[in-house]
Amino acid sequence: MRYPQSRENKGLRSQLALPARALRQVFQAGALMLATMAAAQATDIFANTDSCYVDGIDEKVRCGSVTVPENPNKPDGRKIDIQYVILPAIKNAEPGKALLGIAGGPGQSAIESAGYFDKLLTKTRQFRDILLIDQRGTGSSNILACDNMSPVDALAINDEAQDMVALTKECMDAQNADITQYGSLNAVTDFEAVRKAIGYEQLDVYGISYGTRMAQLYMRQYPETTATVTLDGVVPMQQNLIYIGDAIARATEIMLSDCEQNQACNQAFPELRAELETVSDRLAREPLQTQVNDPVAGEMTDLTLTRSKFLSAIRMALYAPNTRSLLPYAISQAAKGNYQPILGLYALTTDGAGIAMGMHASVVCGEDIPFVDEKAAEVANRTFVGGEMLRALSEICTIWQVPPVNADFHQPVTSNIPTLLLSGEMDPATPPSWGELAKVQLTNAEHIVSPYAGHGTAAQTCAHGLIATLVKDGSLENLDTECMERDTSRSFYLNANTVEPLANASNEE
Repeated sequence: MRYPQSRENKGLRSQLALPARALRQVFQAGALMLATMAAAQATDIFANTDSCYVDGIDEKVRCGSVTVPENPNKPDGRKIDIQYVILPAIKNAEPGKALLGIAGGPGQSAIESAGYFDKLLTKTRQFRDILLIDQRGTGSSNILACDNMSPVDALAINDEAQDMVALTKECMDAQNADITQYGSLNAVTDFEAVRKAIGYEQLDVYGISYGTRMAQLYMRQYPETTATVTLDGVVPMQQNLIYIGDAIARATEIMLSDCEQNQACNQAFPELRAELETVSDRLAREPLQTQVNDPVAGEMTDLTLTRSKFLSAIRMALYAPNTRSLLPYAISQAAKGNYQPILGLYALTTDGAGIAMGMHASVVCGEDIPFVDEKAAEVANRTFVGGEMLRALSEICTIWQVPPVNADFHQPVTSNIPTLLLSGEMDPATPPSWGELAKVQLTNAEHIVSPYAGHGTAAQTCAHGLIATLVKDGSLENLDTECMERDTSRSFYLNANTVEPLANASNEE
């Protein structure tokens, strides 16, 4: 507001013109008061937590738990503890907010993945707490685990000859839980109970893979406490997980085509497509039984290589550009009888990706398998992997009896919450079309597809910076997505040592 140049007003202005030193003191006092208030709020947030260490992070973080009914319909019945970890913000301007990081699977522990989330969300953690909750049935929240065989045993066993019914019964007998209560809907209620117990007013939500299903459920059920959402490797509510077989086939075809269109790769492996079919057919007729160097320990060990193991190694290698780049060489060597390279990739699968298989069954048997219709079964059976997945899960679910969710569970989420969807063009689990399907009723959303990423786009691109911007601004308006177009592709390995052709050298090792 401007004032007329009267004597009275001149006097007023002179009275308001404090000396510079006094002005600085006022600002410093105000800043100190705000910092004290923020510190007090942070103290309140951490009041029910303990200082602790978690794997993957060198510094101390905050740990806590919330006790909830195992069956929400029986509040006076059996209780379970939901464990959580807070990675405190470096400089927290809004102690009443946190970013909730949700792990994939179903069945992975968010707390055991703390190192991954810390690196992925480093920019966001500069100003926002990161909240990690072990979903019920995973990690330290009454885990529903089955006996995991050692990596050596995993190499030796014929996985295609296993009795899934007998194994499932053994797993069920080992549980100290009502397995019908470990689906996604109860878990979302747990997440909200943790938020309330800690005292956060709002959560930004980041979910990866199956975690995107959980993120969509949270934004559907608790829109008033959801500030922003990021879905990375999107599983739409409408999409049955059994369709993953089709996604694997799509990503495999992209890899083969990329090699054929790359002069150096095509010259080194001109029969790659045929070699893949040759190895697959050979193993389908009779699994390979031999001795090999254990890819982890380096010692000689028994190997039973089935078609399932071979294709699983390829599938897992497709998740990330660095392992994808090894596939043409590994496949070609397998066709020539040298299975050591493919075993190096298979070693990525021997820990089961840290998945609690009991919780995995409780989710899939209640939310996916009951809704496999004729079309879904037809799509699954187009490929060996999809067909085997459907067969195995159907057998498991006949034993792992959980009631199906209501059909409206699979309705798309309708929301105006700022939502960033991230997909990788080469993703063997959640292709870009799934992101578009999830977006149909999100009226304030942006879907970004990285041309060069596999599964988990934020970890493979600059998208981690976009997440920080979204969380900080609470809006999609200022996202600079140009960096997502950068060529981050990886050249295919042409031999065991390099991506460069070797003069007068054979591909055989």
